[in-house]
Amino acid sequence: MKISIAFLATVASLAGGASAFAPASSLSSSSSLTRTLRTTSSSLSMSSSEETESSSSNTEEIVPETPITPPPPAVTPINGWVPDASLPCYGLPGAIAPLGFFDPLGFTNNRELVGVKRIREAEVMHGRVSMMAVIGYLIGENTPTIAYGFDHPTIANHQIPEVPGTVLFPFFLAINIAEAFRAAKGWVEPGLGPLFTLRENYYPGDLGFDPLGLKPKNAKDFANMQEKELSNGRLAMIAAAGFCVQEQVNGMPILANLGF
Repeated sequence: MKISIAFLATVASLAGGASAFAPASSLSSSSSLTRTLRTTSSSLSMSSSEETESSSSNTEEIVPETPITPPPPAVTPINGWVPDASLPCYGLPGAIAPLGFFDPLGFTNNRELVGVKRIREAEVMHGRVSMMAVIGYLIGENTPTIAYGFDHPTIANHQIPEVPGTVLFPFFLAINIAEAFRAAKGWVEPGLGPLFTLRENYYPGDLGFDPLGLKPKNAKDFANMQEKELSNGRLAMIAAAGFCVQEQVNGMPILANLGF
């Protein structure tokens, strides 16, 4: 196509030069020929440009741009647990047979990770307190009381009012110190983030207190141990509530109700 355009342009220029020496009769015909050749050359040039643009547009349509997807942010495992939004409670242990994941009131439905971790923290802590409470009910009612010894046995619901203030003060002081340590370990300080927010690198219930070295090293064993703790804690919460209600109803110690 480029050779044809160049050839026609050359012929047109030669014809124009020759027309200067031609007579008037042939000058008009030569001029017409020159105009025809120039028109043809322009048409061919425009056709070539359109073909080039069409070829360029077809090439762009054949090779579409591929969007670049950024990689997901890396999450550091905590005790082998990595939050997974597709799993109940973001994959935290606790969905134990035979009920599996049991949340009939929907406390965790559509709740973000911070809220789920806070609920699990509350469950673990209440379970631990309830396990100690069950032991306290059984031992406190079958050992000498601080105020009366064995002469005047008292049900557990009535024992705290009988304890002298000099004993209660260090008892509640120890509770406050333990709660302050837990708050400093796992909770974001007020003013540095939303209220009631756990730290990102804090695993619910893991305060780092393991004097006997019972905490497993691998993720599978850790999840298994936590499921056992959750099972015992849930049972203890039900048991402690039952002990309290039963003694309020009949005023008898727990073992006395069982015939001991």
